[in-house]
Amino acid sequence: QVQLVESGGGLVQAGGSLRLSCAASGSILVSHIFSYNAMGWYRQAPGKQRELVAAITSDGSTKYADSVKGRFTISRDNAKKTMYLQMNSLKPEDTDVYYCNRENSYLPWGPGTQVTVSS
Repeated sequence: QVQLVESGGGLVQAGGSLRLSCAASGSILVSHIFSYNAMGWYRQAPGKQRELVAAITSDGSTKYADSVKGRFTISRDNAKKTMYLQMNSLKPEDTDVYYCNRENSYLPWGPGTQVTVSS
């Protein structure tokens, strides 16, 4: 079984930056699962549906939600089985719990990392 663990969240003022990390571990197949699948960053506020913020394919093509285009950058290091989300020019509306997972056919969700942006 693959475990996903998110980190890097915190409290930041509006206009600030954070870099989130997502580390995959567990099954001996984790390298294959991580490297050959499109992965994504999601966020969810209490009582709201989880939304896809950014995604990256196995060959590095990226896509972003309109709300974060130009401010967030997704990247991955397959050798380290780690994915990143660089978040710049943060806004209070970016406050959420952020999760990582495959873009399709979800793995078990990790604990997420809280991002709080103060105005």
